Amino acid sequence: MFNTCLCCFIEMAVSGRKQVDLLGSLAAGSAEDFDHCCEPCLTTDQRIEALGFCVTCQEYLCSTCLDCHKKAKLSRNHNILYKDELDKLHTKQQSYNECTELCSAHKKEVIKFHCPSHNELGCNDCMTLGHRTCKIEYIPDKCRSIADGTEFDDVMQKLSGKLKEAEKISQMAKERSNDINECNKEIIKAITEFRKEINDRLDQMQQYVSTTAEGIKTKNIKIVQKVLEECASMISDIKSLQSKLNVSKSNQQHSQLFIDIKRAESSLKSNKLNDAEKSFINTNMHYSFERNSDLESLLSKTRVFGEIVSHSCYESANEMKSVDRLIGKEGINVKTSTDKRECSITGCAVLNTNKLVLADRENKKVKLISIENKRVQEEKALDSEPFDIAVMSQDQFAVTMPHIEEIVVMRTDDKLSCVRSIKVDRLCYCIDFNQDCLYVACLYPLSVIVLNTQGDILNNIPLKFLSNDYFPYITVGKDSKLLYISDCGNDSIVSVSLQGKVTATYKHTDLSGPRGMLMLDDGALLVCCTGNGTIHKVNGDLKQGKMMRQDKTRLHSICYSSRYNEVYVSYYNDNKLKVFDTQ
Repeated sequence: MFNTCLCCFIEMAVSGRKQVDLLGSLAAGSAEDFDHCCEPCLTTDQRIEALGFCVTCQEYLCSTCLDCHKKAKLSRNHNILYKDELDKLHTKQQSYNECTELCSAHKKEVIKFHCPSHNELGCNDCMTLGHRTCKIEYIPDKCRSIADGTEFDDVMQKLSGKLKEAEKISQMAKERSNDINECNKEIIKAITEFRKEINDRLDQMQQYVSTTAEGIKTKNIKIVQKVLEECASMISDIKSLQSKLNVSKSNQQHSQLFIDIKRAESSLKSNKLNDAEKSFINTNMHYSFERNSDLESLLSKTRVFGEIVSHSCYESANEMKSVDRLIGKEGINVKTSTDKRECSITGCAVLNTNKLVLADRENKKVKLISIENKRVQEEKALDSEPFDIAVMSQDQFAVTMPHIEEIVVMRTDDKLSCVRSIKVDRLCYCIDFNQDCLYVACLYPLSVIVLNTQGDILNNIPLKFLSNDYFPYITVGKDSKLLYISDCGNDSIVSVSLQGKVTATYKHTDLSGPRGMLMLDDGALLVCCTGNGTIHKVNGDLKQGKMMRQDKTRLHSICYSSRYNEVYVSYYNDNKLKVFDTQ
């Protein structure tokens, strides 16, 4: 029986079918006490001695995998060579550049060609039928030095990067699952506490709202579970590709290595990872229980027990990390062919984790930047000069228009569009958004007004300690109890209560003309200065800080992407955004 299998195996070599360089592989050995590792086990980082070889699958297998291989319906009739048979096998060593993998479309033909125009691999029939007009590459000629070239290293590096990204998103999904459970616990607790205050006639209403909360939880858990499964599948596929690349290189199977590299490159272009991330980023998973005020005052009425209220998940989906260093990278060109003047980016913000939105005052435009592609993706001309930007939700942001005393709310779902405008009675410059409220720094009079999303003024905070010669940039503390003001005229950062009382002040010898600010996850501030081009990190209590960077240029606004671990800073009358790596 073995002789028959062996003959079939040699026949395969003669007819151009896939085989492996068994003698070369056996001679190469490994760093272990055995000659070959089980290839399926290598995909899970286990180095186990191979006791057999499947000629059909072209894989070395350990005893466990051999048993499974012989039992599975699809592989039980495969040609298996055992270790003692491999030692006695004498077969002619094939050329390192010989193609052996069979074409999936034409089962008896061998993959020997690559079409660069379509990035497709195929046999002679494939190229004749589908790529007659293309410039075709003959793999044995192209793969001669591929093992020593940069393409292998480049693909492996990109795969490692994609693997890290998949693992990161998987971790985010796990954390989101915990958040969903904690959020649901708070909902149930709030419902239960409120239920104790009302009479038993509301049992049915209580059950309705509880069921709604549980239904949302179940739906969101399913979304996150699906993301976890997709990430797990992607991680497994990437590790499998890495394993195949390493095995092909180790066995000096250059043609197979070329094929594996091209497949890996195609895999790297997949959007599955981004789609998986968007599926839970774009799904609102933060809710709370809101009491019905009418029920509190008049329990005899048959009214809704309460409802589950959705909150913006933007902040949670884009949590910022601690920033301890800034390393300069290649900047982003923000000038477009329709710009009539040099760009002046006075406001910037990160939108949807992979886009930047900019206020170009000189060209009267809002511009949308793709962080991944580092280019202007879309722009919209406005009737007046925009100044600052605050992100309100996944696809909405507010833009201040000081010269017409207006705030424009825009969205980016299909394309940049204006949703509505909010009129204010003063020059509105800098803006921030926190807990469903807009905080707007204004001149004449110098103040911060607090608005709801419909434009109703909820609070007016005077800034009498500031000079009217400068408009301040602002950021709101995470608990919305303090405002942080860049006091450009006095070269300082000031924290102010919602009543306008100064609670702390920060000064530094190199803090000259502070402008744009952002708040990090640990409560610290990143501040850029127009006076001397410095960037400072300041503790939230304003007691300590340090200069992190100096570029000797007039810095204006600043924002941060946690996904890409990058800080973006704009300059006065400059067509580029400066980019800093925080890792």
